[in-house]
Amino acid sequence: MRIGLFGGTFNPIHLGHLRATIEVKEGFNLDKIFLIPAALPPHKMPGSLINADDRLEMINMAISGLTGISVSDVELNRSGPSYTIDTVHHFKRSFSKDTQIYLIMGLDAFLEIDTWKSYEELLEQIAFIVIARPNQGYPDARLGWKILDDYLKANISEDYDFSESRSCYDLADSQPIHIFDVTALDISSSKIRELVNKGRSIEFLVPRRVVEFIKSKGLYT
Repeated sequence: MRIGLFGGTFNPIHLGHLRATIEVKEGFNLDKIFLIPAALPPHKMPGSLINADDRLEMINMAISGLTGISVSDVELNRSGPSYTIDTVHHFKRSFSKDTQIYLIMGLDAFLEIDTWKSYEELLEQIAFIVIARPNQGYPDARLGWKILDDYLKANISEDYDFSESRSCYDLADSQPIHIFDVTALDISSSKIRELVNKGRSIEFLVPRRVVEFIKSKGLYT
């Protein structure tokens, strides 16, 4: 079995998250991807983070009817900060040893990996799939991958080797770090929150049911 773990605040979940999830699932022939909302992310200020139950409900709405995509509340049920290493340990205990598990994350998040709790163990324990979306730092994926290459060599290990045929970085005693291009949808949760706060439409940025849920609950205003 092949599964992917895709964590984040999902504050709120949007079509960029969903499109990337589907493309990664197909691209790596995964049986299932778990979307994992964080309760208390160590690297984010909690001020704009809405109630976990509301974020969980929006994810369930967004993935309704999608095959092979589920939500896990493992981090919401755990007290304290949501450390990824603890989540990885949970899924490794929950599945058989022959299950191939991938940790899916955006390039922005990966470029801070050396500040994460037990990041060296994390790199040894699980394969990564790093995806990029356009932003001011890298308007296209090619520049993003150059930034990743520089970051790995400078902050993790200069011994990482890139395999062109497998589109991944390899290092002895560590799991591979795959890079994967997804459709460049320039959508962010922060942009959506800003639009809602200004009373502007978020149609076609998030699923229709999520639009109505945000309106009905008065979220992000």
